[in-house]
Amino acid sequence: MSVPPFESDPERPEVVTARILLVEDEALFARAVSRRLEKAGFDAPNVATLSAAEVEIKRREPDLMLLDMRLPDGSGLDFLQRIRRDLGFEFPVIALSAYGEIEDAVQAMKLGAADYLKKPIDLDELLLNVNKVLLNQKINQQLVYSRTREASGGEEVALLGTSPGAQTVRTQISRIAKIGAENTPPTVLIVGETGTGKDLAARLLHQHSFRAAQPFVHVDCASLPKDLIEAELFGHTKGAFTNAVGERTGLIEAAETGVVFLDEVGELPLELQAKLLAVLERRSLRRVGSSQERPVRAWFIAATNRDVERMVAEGTLRADLYFRLNVLTLKLPPLRERLQDVLLLAEYFGQQIARRYGLSNFALDVSARAALIHYEWPGNVREVRHVIERALLLANGDVLSADALLLPAVGAATSAGKDLDGLYGMTLEQAEKLLLEEALRRTGNNISEAARQLGITRMTMRYRMKQHGL
Repeated sequence: MSVPPFESDPERPEVVTARILLVEDEALFARAVSRRLEKAGFDAPNVATLSAAEVEIKRREPDLMLLDMRLPDGSGLDFLQRIRRDLGFEFPVIALSAYGEIEDAVQAMKLGAADYLKKPIDLDELLLNVNKVLLNQKINQQLVYSRTREASGGEEVALLGTSPGAQTVRTQISRIAKIGAENTPPTVLIVGETGTGKDLAARLLHQHSFRAAQPFVHVDCASLPKDLIEAELFGHTKGAFTNAVGERTGLIEAAETGVVFLDEVGELPLELQAKLLAVLERRSLRRVGSSQERPVRAWFIAATNRDVERMVAEGTLRADLYFRLNVLTLKLPPLRERLQDVLLLAEYFGQQIARRYGLSNFALDVSARAALIHYEWPGNVREVRHVIERALLLANGDVLSADALLLPAVGAATSAGKDLDGLYGMTLEQAEKLLLEEALRRTGNNISEAARQLGITRMTMRYRMKQHGL
């Protein structure tokens, strides 16, 4: 199940892959709820009886169930006990109750229901609760995974590469991880383009620090629901806001003495940036609705793929938060600056993917190797993985050629206005510069058209022009 970013616009689909089973016998109400959920992007089948619900659950387990407490063939309360005790299903349940059934709804909460709603139900409120419960489920799954992984010794991760850039990053990670052994470790800001491995670098810092046995909590700041982001980060008390039916530990507290990784930290709203700054400064937080200060012992690592100085200048990132996060900076180089690592990465990913799909061993022929080295990889390491995975799944044999990679052409069939023999007295760098100059001359310095004629992207064209001082 995946929960993408939540927006305040109720007409926008918040969740597009979750399946919600509605068990409700009031036909008009059930039709309205199903239509609202489907409009928001959910798969929302409806059944009117408990027996039909049991069949539906066994056929395909839902991600969430909306369960009426009174149905023609029995009590929703009894059914909740049955699916938990006898059938062993643990998906979250939201109880639906009429005015006189509140006691049943409260009892349902004691039996493990995630929430309850009293009829008549506002459909927008229902949608908000559904997203809240699904998000909580996702976060809990992440925390369980993190704790289980750490308890079993952790999953070894590594930053591959023999290039100077890769070696420098590994050295910096080792040094910063040792600094992180202090009682109040300095915050770390990881910067780099999309796909350069910021999440991997954060996990390596965690893995090589004395906190390796503690939780690693990955907070995707770009996908936290805007209406609930403060409560998710800092936690909340019972009754702190509508539908806060219980007390909740926030993600920062859940990390305990481990690592809080604030991925895409610049996406936090400005008011939350101020509260995060206060937490970093005081090393304590208050849950929403509480006046009690709670100590914060976690190590904060933040990351962004954006130009942070520009964000500060534009006012989308608080300058004081930037300076507080930027105590130690780890800059990840784009793959185009360490192209000698591409073949190593391609072979590593290829072996991983082949094992996952049960494929035979693969090899890269000369043309594939040349194409991998000469492509500029605007999507960085993540793009390498995707390209190799696609090629392996679509390949006809065990040997991948350049055609199987489906990469844009690296060079165009042109001699830059000269005979081919005239190029052999030049270095490769000189020949490339000549090709660029001739392409620009022929197109009247139209960079996009020159890039198209050379069979490269505009980004690659600009990069190569900069390299040659054009």
